[in-house]
Amino acid sequence: MGVGVLKWRHSPLWRATDRREAWVTLGALVLLALGAPTAGWAGGALADASLQQEIRAQHEERRPVTAVVVGPARRFAGDPGAESGRTSVVAAWRAPDGTRHTGEVTTSESREPGAPVRVWTDAAGLPVPPPMDADAARTHAVLGGIGVFLLAAGCVEAGRRLIVGRLVRQRYALWDREWAEAGPDWGRAGTGS
Repeated sequence: MGVGVLKWRHSPLWRATDRREAWVTLGALVLLALGAPTAGWAGGALADASLQQEIRAQHEERRPVTAVVVGPARRFAGDPGAESGRTSVVAAWRAPDGTRHTGEVTTSESREPGAPVRVWTDAAGLPVPPPMDADAARTHAVLGGIGVFLLAAGCVEAGRRLIVGRLVRQRYALWDREWAEAGPDWGRAGTGS
């Protein structure tokens, strides 16, 4: 096969635009095989490092406290809590500084008055969402890396198509000029004799 390709390269039908198109295609294949996966890995690694740092910061800023359910929270029409297995309750807890707080919190634990529930609070004792889970962060990083890979591959393919489209237009313009030079009598018997 390699010999056939080398013979074709020396064919008079193999024009400069054909050679350029072959080089562009080879470059695009190399970028798709090496560049896009490298970009995806780097994007995923950067996202993972950033998310892990964010998790550490969230664990420093947020503290779990044990609250006691005081009663049910007010329900509104269309409240999605029941369908998700989570519900809102009114609970009381002590902030890290010792002050007492009462408020509405969302929980999947026992909802009976007097039952303990885990609540995450900030430094002021206000309820906040729990810190991001490390596995969830890793999943987000992997999805981000896949997204970067697909974006890089799409950019390489878009660039290849733009360049090849321009080469094809140049090739057609060259053919038009050569046909015009051949004249209207090209191919008729007895012309040019």
